Amino acid sequence: MSEKTIPLPWTNVYGLARTLVALGTAGTLAASSAEALFRPVATVGVYPLCDSTTSASLFCLAPDNYSHLTWLKWGCVAALLIVASGWRPRFTALPHAYINYSVFAGIAIVDGGDQIALILSVLLTLPALGDRRRWHWQPDHDRTTDTTAGRALAVVGVSALAVLRLQMVVVYLQAVVAKLPHQEWQNGTAMWYWGNNLEFGPASWLDTLIAPVISTPLGVALMTWVPLVIEGSLAVCLLLPQRLRWWAMGAGIAFHLAIALTMGLWSFALAMSGGIVVLCLPLGSTIHVSTTQRPHPDDAGPDDAGPGTVPEPKAEPGSAPMPQAQPR
Repeated sequence: MSEKTIPLPWTNVYGLARTLVALGTAGTLAASSAEALFRPVATVGVYPLCDSTTSASLFCLAPDNYSHLTWLKWGCVAALLIVASGWRPRFTALPHAYINYSVFAGIAIVDGGDQIALILSVLLTLPALGDRRRWHWQPDHDRTTDTTAGRALAVVGVSALAVLRLQMVVVYLQAVVAKLPHQEWQNGTAMWYWGNNLEFGPASWLDTLIAPVISTPLGVALMTWVPLVIEGSLAVCLLLPQRLRWWAMGAGIAFHLAIALTMGLWSFALAMSGGIVVLCLPLGSTIHVSTTQRPHPDDAGPDDAGPGTVPEPKAEPGSAPMPQAQPR
């Protein structure tokens, strides 16, 4: 297998995914007290349960002791912030996955964000273990796959990212398929019931903006059907050309941020956004942020294209092009 046929997984795309997933879990732990995270659940017991496989959770080191659980919780937050910073991915990958497992197995009320964060952190461990960079934001121009070990690490890393993409496809496909059989999603009224639900509806300050929208037939229909379109586009994202994947990625991230804003599911939004980044961008691609300064008109020379013209940066091989603004 030649080097050119193996996309190198060690880019800032998978690094951004690691950061978002780690920040989601860190936010859950930081914003919740130990008493809220580890509490008795009727017919189940007192969390952390620490029986069978859940006994491997980090929080089983101090069950039934809220003072010690609080110290463990903040220790996990500190470790997750190091992961999110991007420092030494191959050293922080396994602690990241273990902390996510401990949260999933140890806290009393687990939501979809904790579940997907665990899955993504495990899959992101495989490329991270072969990542020799100091920071996962740095380019890895010196990495080659001339050796057997290098090719093996590249294949394992890219394969894990490919599985991660398939996992995201399954998540969104299931989300769409589960909604379609219900009449409320078919006729466009589902969001009316959500908006008027006292337990799961929007906060009072946001209700003043949402209530007028869901009170009109067109408004409630758009709020019901647009999420279906976004989730459907992400489910078929791998079949779309790259220029449409950019739009799907932007719509998906905006969709989850809107859910976080209205329902408070920030950890879920961050974890899903991390998965969307890997899903929508090409394997082995790099996100480039332009740092070119716009020249002053007085500094333009005779060979310049014109006052205020910024030369278009050249994309590196294998990089994902940023969307360009089109003239109206």
